[in-house]
Amino acid sequence: MKPFVSQIVRSATSIGANYCKADDAETPRDFRHKIALRRKEAPETKHGRRMLARACPNQKEPIRALWKEADELNRIFSAIFRKTNPASA
Repeated sequence: MKPFVSQIVRSATSIGANYCKADDAETPRDFRHKIALRRKEAPETKHGRRMLARACPNQKEPIRALWKEADELNRIFSAIFRKTNPASA
């Protein structure tokens, strides 16, 4: 279980840490690229939390709240990406 929990922690914390990198991007293209990477990490985090809830049913409600947070972040990053991506305009 330790490797699984460790992976969840890494994916969850990388979303925020890497958003800081996007915020410091040097060009709009670099920003879009980094936001696209964040979009890919949020679903991984959601999946990990879903599996954790199955493995620890007694913690289902707190994990569900964390899953919702990851879902919100995914929606936010997707909206940012769509607004900054010339191909989607």
